[in-house]
Amino acid sequence: MAAEIDSVTPRHLKLENAITEINKIMNQRIIAAIKNANPNSLENATETCDEESLYTELRKSIFQSYTASWGLKGYALDQQMRQLLTQYSYALSLNDSIYRDLNYIEAFSLNLKELSDVININGHLIGIDKMGHFFAEGWQYFELTQEQQTLKQAMDWGKQQEQGKFGYVTTGVFSFADLIANFNGWLFWNKVLLKNADPIKGGIANFFDRPYISCDINLIESMKQRRMIRLWAVNLSFDFSDYVDGAWDEGNNCNSYKDPIIENKVLERIKKVGFEFSCPYQVKHCINARNKYQKYAKYLLHPACLTRK
Repeated sequence: MAAEIDSVTPRHLKLENAITEINKIMNQRIIAAIKNANPNSLENATETCDEESLYTELRKSIFQSYTASWGLKGYALDQQMRQLLTQYSYALSLNDSIYRDLNYIEAFSLNLKELSDVININGHLIGIDKMGHFFAEGWQYFELTQEQQTLKQAMDWGKQQEQGKFGYVTTGVFSFADLIANFNGWLFWNKVLLKNADPIKGGIANFFDRPYISCDINLIESMKQRRMIRLWAVNLSFDFSDYVDGAWDEGNNCNSYKDPIIENKVLERIKKVGFEFSCPYQVKHCINARNKYQKYAKYLLHPACLTRK
């Protein structure tokens, strides 16, 4: 159920910034998850908070799912956000896109379903599908690192997905911007309880960093029950701006293609749609991304974004 976007055809659209609405939606879902992760009755509360329950309820709430492990949760979130962000987004049909010349054999997934919509996040043209990558594949990265695998190994898994069912195999397209969203998703899930330092922040920034959720003492209930009572509580509001940057934009962090035939078809259509367009569209965002992601940049950026000055 991989999704692709056209980041060239709508390049000059004026879309309203969706960041406030996205933050509102996700903070509501996070708050609901915390409520569900805490005991139904304070009499059942204990001196510790249940981490497994918290992560389970977060995934159920974020994806609006009855189960935390529903296989299509990333794509389902993409569809949810398309509906919720309709007034902020732009929908483009496949027949009007830069992928219109790809046939079923070359990109069967693209021909079976619609493209994902694009939105403006702080001036960046981003595919709504990136939110599914951020929360769903980001969780997969996080889960892998909880099973004694390194972040680099989790990133290798993400690359394999783009070479397989999320990219080359189904759409003929490998999205480096998807890898950026996945990586930032790991940063989000790591920050939920912040048990590990952020790998792209410096020592001072990590010292002052705070988790989204904390296990706090409930003083009133502790006094009533004459024992220590702790509950999950919001410690910091979620802000998507902390993660989204110009490398999430496929116009800057270019795609690669399964074979020269597909690539030539797409590039020829790009010339017809936007003759002034070249990737990266804004080199400054590639430079900023290289500085932001440091040693991880070579795994997250298209070669053109990695080398252009």
